[in-house]
Amino acid sequence: MLDADVVIVGAGPAGATAALNLAPFRRVLLVDKLAQPADRIGESLAPAARRLLSDMGLWEDFLSDGHAPRYAARSVWGSDTASERDALADLDGHGWHLDRRRFEERLRRTAMARGAALVAPARPIHLERSGEGWTLRLERHGRELAVTAKRIIDAGGRTSGLLRAFGAERQARDKLLCGWLHGALAEGHSGGGMTYTEAAPDGWWYTAPLPDRRRVLAWHTDADLPAAEALRTPAALLAKARQSPTLVAQLADARFEDSASLGVIAAHSSALTPPVGEGWLAAGDAALSFDPLSSQGLFNALFTGLAAAEATDRALSGDASAASEYAATLADIDAAYRRNLAAWYGLERRWPEQEFWRRRAPGTYPAGAKTRSR
Repeated sequence: MLDADVVIVGAGPAGATAALNLAPFRRVLLVDKLAQPADRIGESLAPAARRLLSDMGLWEDFLSDGHAPRYAARSVWGSDTASERDALADLDGHGWHLDRRRFEERLRRTAMARGAALVAPARPIHLERSGEGWTLRLERHGRELAVTAKRIIDAGGRTSGLLRAFGAERQARDKLLCGWLHGALAEGHSGGGMTYTEAAPDGWWYTAPLPDRRRVLAWHTDADLPAAEALRTPAALLAKARQSPTLVAQLADARFEDSASLGVIAAHSSALTPPVGEGWLAAGDAALSFDPLSSQGLFNALFTGLAAAEATDRALSGDASAASEYAATLADIDAAYRRNLAAWYGLERRWPEQEFWRRRAPGTYPAGAKTRSR
């Protein structure tokens, strides 16, 4: 049996960030189902992240890892005419297009270098209260491993059900899916550090250049709409993309193959209610998950990972207000996010009769599309 002050379930950006901030002061065990981070969508990092990374002592390492600057954002949204915004408009400078796997590997390594222990691959199979603490049973390589801890942080993502038995209920606010492909940039092309977003009658597109001469193409629509059929195969996704001449023009610097690996994930907004409880709290997507349109999901993971570490350290030191203050911070983040998301979707009014946009019409989204997910 292993013993820790804090067990963090999920070693993605939120969990690893919580671990690397707690590990110098507490005995931390980090658990993840994957031995190594996998390629995934979600590589856009907001300019304000520079301040977070600097505060956590990560900035110099981040710069050395070869991520690609994001200098501008172009969109065809709410109009047939493209609009553009460059980094000069942001006081924090430019953002970043990340090599997501490399970024997560750095966070994991830093957490371990600062003293956290990592158990991966491992899968939680049972969590129970044990006195004033917890016992977590893990399945690892076909064998059971027991861990005791004073505190639990759930950083297991938007589908985590770790704390369901302790009163935590997840509310999914829509049915958004994201499917994506990686392509190769042509010789002599860099992608120009440009993020591109384009609305369509039944969803929206995203593409951006990535490190190592790659480009990502992503389609977003609701899981129950016919447009989700485009997420069945790479060929179907590329055929859907070719229906838009403006999108095709943005992809002219890259080659996408029908044989490429297609990734599909849930991309809906959701919230865990409550996000804290007796001896536990949630961080990152496990607490609040964001629509990719916001480009704030990764920043939120870093911020809530840091905030969760601080709240947990305070709680272990006897501060009875730490959890409630953390919950209040999450509530403020969620309220601002929902206002902004409704405003962003509300800018697109060309297809009010289409179901995807009808669900997101002003006054109906995101509150009007709420479903419960258990």
